[in-house]
Amino acid sequence: MQALRVENLSDDLSGVSLVDMAVPERAEGEVLVRVRAASLNFPDLLMTQGKYQFKPEPPFTSGLELAGEVVEAAPDSGFKPGDRVIGGNKTGAFAEFISLPTRVLSPLPSGLSFAEGASMGAAYVTAYTGLVELCGLTPGQWVLVTGASGGVGLAAADLARTLGAKVIAATGVSSKCARIEELCHPDAVMVSEGRFREQVAEITGGKLCDIVFDPVGGDVFDECTRCVAFGGKLVVVGFTSGRIAGIATNIPLIKGFSIVGLRAGEYARHFPERGAAIRAAVAELAEAGRISPAIDRALPLSRWREGFEAMANRELVGKVVFEPGS
Repeated sequence: MQALRVENLSDDLSGVSLVDMAVPERAEGEVLVRVRAASLNFPDLLMTQGKYQFKPEPPFTSGLELAGEVVEAAPDSGFKPGDRVIGGNKTGAFAEFISLPTRVLSPLPSGLSFAEGASMGAAYVTAYTGLVELCGLTPGQWVLVTGASGGVGLAAADLARTLGAKVIAATGVSSKCARIEELCHPDAVMVSEGRFREQVAEITGGKLCDIVFDPVGGDVFDECTRCVAFGGKLVVVGFTSGRIAGIATNIPLIKGFSIVGLRAGEYARHFPERGAAIRAAVAELAEAGRISPAIDRALPLSRWREGFEAMANRELVGKVVFEPGS
C-alpha cells in the first residue's frame, strides 16, 4: 500500500514522502480498515515540524482522521467486513489501510459521504467539547469564533448556530468572508484585524460575547480578551497564528471572565464516558442533517503536498481531504 511517511522533522515538508509499505496486520482488539478518505488537520502539519504537543518519533505515517470500509474484524468487535466507518488516531490515517482499536471507530452517519465523514470527527468533536461540554452553550448566547475559515472554526460556527446561539464568524482574510457566510450562515462575518472590539460591540448591541472560541492565538487572542462579556468564557483552542499569547491575570479578574483550555482528545481520555457521549451527540446531529462538514478540496494522496501547502499558506475555507488509492 501507499502511505505518507514523516521520515524526518522539517519546517518545509522535506522530511515527508509517499512510500510503498506492507498493509498492516490486524492486531488483537483492532479492526483493519480500507481508507477511502482522510482529512488534513492543523496538528498533522505541526507534527511534520515537531511543533505539536504530541511528538511522535519519526518515522511515522501522518494523519489523524479517516473514513473507510472495514476489511477485517473480530466477530465480537461490533463490526463486520464492508461496514462504513469513521475513526481517528494520533497518526496513520494517510494510507490506503490502517488497523485501529475498536474503541476509536464508529459507524459513518447515514447521508454523509466518506469525505464528509472524514472531515467531521476532530472538528465537530472539538467544537462540541468546547462550546457545549466546557462552556454550557445555551440558545441566544453570543459566540465569537475566530479562524472561522478553518475546519475547527467553521465547525464551531456551524454548531453554535445550529444550537441556537448568535454567531460572529471572524477571519483574517477578507476574501473568505462570502464563503464563510455561504457555508455556516452566521449572524455576522468580520475581519479580525487590529482592534475589532468595537465591531463586536456594535454587532452585539454593546453586550460583547458570552463565549469566544479562539483557534488563532497571538494578536487575535490579545484582542479577544476585550471581546468577552462579564462572566463569559474565552476558549483557547490553538495557536495557528504561530504565537502563543500571554495574558496579565488582572484582565480576567477585572472583567470577570474565565479562560478555558480545550484539548478534546485529552478531555475524552480523562473522561471516556463523556467523550463517548460527545461523539454520540455529534453523530446524532449529523444523522439528522443539522451539521454539515465543509470541504475545501478533495485530492488524491499523491497530491499531498498541495494540501499541506494550502493549509500552511492559509488558503483554505474548510477541510482538505485526501483519497488514498484514487
